[in-house]
Amino acid sequence: MGAVTLLVADLDAMTAYYRDAVTLRVLSAEGDRVVLGRGTTPVVILQHSPELAHAAPRAAGLFHTAILFETQEALAAALYSVARRAPGTFTGSADHLVSQAFYFTDPEGNGVELYWDRDRTQWSWTHGRIEMDTLSLDPNAFLAEHLPETADEDPVIGGASVGHVHLSVGDVATAREFYVHRLGFETTAELGGSALFVSAGGYHHHMAMNTWNSAGAGRRSPALGLGLVDIVLPGADDLGAVAERMTHYGVTVRDDGRTLAFEDPWANAIRLTAAV
Repeated sequence: MGAVTLLVADLDAMTAYYRDAVTLRVLSAEGDRVVLGRGTTPVVILQHSPELAHAAPRAAGLFHTAILFETQEALAAALYSVARRAPGTFTGSADHLVSQAFYFTDPEGNGVELYWDRDRTQWSWTHGRIEMDTLSLDPNAFLAEHLPETADEDPVIGGASVGHVHLSVGDVATAREFYVHRLGFETTAELGGSALFVSAGGYHHHMAMNTWNSAGAGRRSPALGLGLVDIVLPGADDLGAVAERMTHYGVTVRDDGRTLAFEDPWANAIRLTAAV
């Protein structure tokens, strides 16, 4: 997964949240666009769009951007930073068996997950489906066990990247048709008819779609929030294969030879590029 672009009303406040609380670094800041990440890896791109209004409460769009940290210590340092600088944005935590996760809502209402993956050797698969759960995870106990002594001086430890992107959609059947049958992800888990988890390469999930807040939602109107989901494919051949499938299914695709851009059934913008 590449960076997630957010359309924001208050660029300064949102930059401060992702920089000072979430502990991403500003990689570039030009005009009305700020790119934040770690090292050379962009994670969140903030696009100043003050002319837009907030989306309706039950509209389709972003459920959360999930930022993956390399170690429990790195995750603990980021968690500690948010607890100190923006404690009111914390919304919950969970042990999902494959990962440990902490959830927040940024100042403009976008969901954020900070998480760490257990080693793949500890994941359990049954008939092609990953075993995940939502178990209690005490954030204070997690900090007591994993917070480095240096977190006060420098909470930035190691790299971070977008591990997965979770969307709010109108219905799961349509999401499956688009993201699995057309785009080409594999289903890794389902929660009845309310949520779908998909991935490539045996990951637990690179994307998820749920109807928990958005059942029946139609196409999005222009609004603050999700601007673009970037997905990076291994090579040009993979990009070409997706272009052929999308064309076959009648999906409108913008292809400039280096990227493919299209919308899902809810007008969420997706862009694909090749790594090499």
